[in-house]
Amino acid sequence: MNRIPIAVGLFAMSAAGLSFSSFIPAKGFASTAAEIQVMSADVLRPALINLVAEFERSTKHKVTIIFATTGVVRNSVQAGEVGDVAIMQRPAINELAQQGKIVAGSIVDLGHSAVGVGVRAGAPKPDITSVDGFKRALLAAKSIGYTDPKKGGGSGVYFALLLERLGVAEAVKSKTKYPRTGQSATELIAEGEVDFGIAQPMEILAKPEIELVGVLPSELQDPKLFVFSAGVLQGAKEPEAARALIQFLSGPAAAAVIKANGMDPG
Repeated sequence: MNRIPIAVGLFAMSAAGLSFSSFIPAKGFASTAAEIQVMSADVLRPALINLVAEFERSTKHKVTIIFATTGVVRNSVQAGEVGDVAIMQRPAINELAQQGKIVAGSIVDLGHSAVGVGVRAGAPKPDITSVDGFKRALLAAKSIGYTDPKKGGGSGVYFALLLERLGVAEAVKSKTKYPRTGQSATELIAEGEVDFGIAQPMEILAKPEIELVGVLPSELQDPKLFVFSAGVLQGAKEPEAARALIQFLSGPAAAAVIKANGMDPG
């Protein structure tokens, strides 16, 4: 996993109609500048790179984020990776808390998402308004892209199981394309390598080259699986600053940015 220092523009905040003053930290935030190490599920990248930049400006803390799949983040924490904050799907973070890897009582939900479908801008959009319609779209497609479930991406793991549930896993297998190393499912869509791809809406909306068709029908969703939460890592070097960051990311102003990027806050 690559460590990525955050120092980017605030496009999402502008899109949400928010000003810098909306992000002035509340009382109780750590007053001494610290270096905070964060491990986060990659799906939250579009919102976090904007929010963390403003958190740094407001608090003078410095934040470094390691982005990876939830599975990779979980495995890294279990293997003893040093850090201050972990952000991932709620089931995985609950597992870490039970193992004593996350500080008790520090877990906060940041947002919840759904499995979505994206196509290259201007391409035909499949009918995903019903279970039968989506199933027909899968069978009619020449190629479908999603994250390799073996790499631990939440959408990929869930979608592989969903194909089994729909009884089309074998029919779809030969036309499935997984992202190459260093590539994402959304890049497969943007480059026209697949008819449509499966990803989180936040990931799809972050790329202007692709369009969000919509989310899968409610019968095909698991609302508990795609809740993304943050928690303080046990043994964090900067626990006070870590809590301050989580407080900031779960506040009302941050919620507006999370929503503007395609995820329901809280």
